[in-house]
Amino acid sequence: MKSRTGILVLVLAAVFAAAAYLYSVRITPAPPVSFTSITGEHVGLADLRGRVVLVNFWATDCVICVKEMPRLVQTYKTYQPRGLELIAVAMSYDPPNYVLAYTEKAALPFKVALDPAGALAKAFDDVKLTPTIVVIDKRGNVVKRILGEPDFTALEKLIEEKLAEPV
Repeated sequence: MKSRTGILVLVLAAVFAAAAYLYSVRITPAPPVSFTSITGEHVGLADLRGRVVLVNFWATDCVICVKEMPRLVQTYKTYQPRGLELIAVAMSYDPPNYVLAYTEKAALPFKVALDPAGALAKAFDDVKLTPTIVVIDKRGNVVKRILGEPDFTALEKLIEEKLAEPV
């Protein structure tokens, strides 16, 4: 009887571990949102199909966000010619003049969008903490969500993998 109970416990543990793994790597369609950049440019996620997209939720008063921004610039410059797009979405509480000043000071080469009503954050599973990076593959699926400062080696490996995939 003990061996059957032990086997059942092992099977249940394996099922729960597999379910947790599948949840952590779940692939879901990206929300059908549009971004308005601080320069007034409108970009829909649907327009970016065929490209790997990083959506970075950040704030000018977020120490980690500001710390990681030069590395995001470097990552963007490295992979943009191969099909990477990056959209930095300023959180709703971030004053637009602060976002504009930081964008100009840091010479951010990618699109920077405002989210004054918080609709974009809500559409991406209600982002509340910064930084949060959402990785979207060429087919428009969310393949990774990173909360906090990313491991850039792992992020760049993921970008390489997704850029190599067919559309």
